[in-house]
Amino acid sequence: MRKTNQDYVFCEAGAVGNLPNLFIVADGMGGHNAGDYASKFCVEAFTNLIRESKQITPISMISEAMQRTNDLLLEEADVNTNLEGMGTTFVVATIIDRVLYVANIGDSRLYVIGKEIKQITQDHSLVEEMVKTGEIDREDMRFHPNKNIITKALGANKTVIPDYFEVNLEEEDVVLICSDGLTNMLDDNEILRIVKEFPKELPAAAIHLVEKANENGGSDNISIVLVSL
Repeated sequence: MRKTNQDYVFCEAGAVGNLPNLFIVADGMGGHNAGDYASKFCVEAFTNLIRESKQITPISMISEAMQRTNDLLLEEADVNTNLEGMGTTFVVATIIDRVLYVANIGDSRLYVIGKEIKQITQDHSLVEEMVKTGEIDREDMRFHPNKNIITKALGANKTVIPDYFEVNLEEEDVVLICSDGLTNMLDDNEILRIVKEFPKELPAAAIHLVEKANENGGSDNISIVLVSL
């Protein structure tokens, strides 16, 4: 239903700098065209920084690049007043020897889907905080009127404090990275069911996820990255 697409996706199964692969979903925010500008700007800046990185470990590469990307975004907003207040969620992942390295800021998500579905990232959102304090049940998050208020994003502060995760993957696992355009329209069990219907056909699974999310209302941009070993 959105007239503009504020999401931006990067998907590279080959090497990016010293990383053997790289997958990103970003969901921009801000008035006018600032949201789509922010997500595209951050993905492009981040991937360029990864290509140039001299860091050794994947987490140190990602951490340094995310902070520098944030600095560049804030500098861009200072130069152009039309972009003031822009920001973006950012989920980035790489897989090295069946170990999944993840960094997240905002409420876009990463799941690992095997026999069950497991949300790896934690939302940086007002409703997530309300769940933690017991104000609402987790099942009510998708329908809460403040579900789109996020508490962290690239561009929101000078210092970036993402969450980091390391996950050991099994041979049949599928990694799903998505914007909240998917998770606000489908619950985890629906996502699991659709992905399991197409275990060897990830493009078909992605198409069906988008179609189902649109059937359920499609109120926001829907971006999906699916990765299997």
